[in-house]
Amino acid sequence: MSVSMKAKVRVFLKAGVLDVQGKAVEQALHGLGFAGVSEVRVGRLIDFDVAGTDPAKAKAEVEAMCHRLLANPVIESFEVEIV
Repeated sequence: MSVSMKAKVRVFLKAGVLDVQGKAVEQALHGLGFAGVSEVRVGRLIDFDVAGTDPAKAKAEVEAMCHRLLANPVIESFEVEIV
């Protein structure tokens, strides 16, 4: 039986990068009567299991995954949580 931990990765556009999808959601919400909504930003949440028992090692491994595949470091930032 292998031991694993849950990894949660939140990927989002960096400040200053135009969020076209966020603007579309904001406009749609306004069209539905939610006029108080502003500055909508859309991101991704990625959940998966990581084998191991050392949370620090797992976090470092997941951060490496983010740098190599899960996030575009030019326009996106990310947050990693190991639970």
